Amino acid sequence: MSVIITIIKIIIILGFLVLIHETGHFLVARLCKIKVNEFAIGFGPLIWSKETEKTKYSLRLIPLGGYVNMLGEEERSEEEGSFSKASIPKRIAIVAAGGLVNIMFAILLFIVVATIITGSFTMAISSTGNFIMSMVESIKLLFTGGVTVDNLMGPIGISEVVSQTSSLIDFFYIMALISMSLGVTNLLPFPPLDGGKILIYIIEAIRRKPLKENFELKLQMIGFLALITLSVYVAFNDVGRIIG
Repeated sequence: MSVIITIIKIIIILGFLVLIHETGHFLVARLCKIKVNEFAIGFGPLIWSKETEKTKYSLRLIPLGGYVNMLGEEERSEEEGSFSKASIPKRIAIVAAGGLVNIMFAILLFIVVATIITGSFTMAISSTGNFIMSMVESIKLLFTGGVTVDNLMGPIGISEVVSQTSSLIDFFYIMALISMSLGVTNLLPFPPLDGGKILIYIIEAIRRKPLKENFELKLQMIGFLALITLSVYVAFNDVGRIIG
């Protein structure tokens, strides 16, 4: 029974955080008049879909991610409403929106949790400030070598932490931590993360011309393979910590 409850908790947390992340991309893309071909929550087999004149909305079986497929995002297009034809500031805004939404949600949720724990809004703001500063310090340690790969935690480790939540407050606190981590990690300047894409757009702005499409695709593929390798290593570490 406890395993089923843990699975439900994880699906709620990841499903909701992915939903708001992708909604951030989607809404800013729409504001920038970019055509969105598909807005999907989850991966794998299709559970439900609805197609409108502008966008196909779909729900897929595995709730460990999602995507917003825009015209001209994967392959450059000269069509009207193409992502690749949008200005660099617009492209950066669209790509950054997902991570920023997760960060803002984490801050708001943490304020609510801290207010309940302390019934004091001022103390909640102070606690939230400390929470943000601790995240900033963690990022600094990541780049200075103070945090090693062995210290990282993946979905398995997160599942273990979620399984240990015994109250609604604990649950929301963990959700805030995961949302903040998801937002910050996603904005790191490493392809194929959103932060890596932003770095490419900044380089394009400096060069005053885009990178060669083949080179950009190779860069994304190398980054993707590196992330997969890292994910597998972190998963083994998570399992080792749990059974150890």
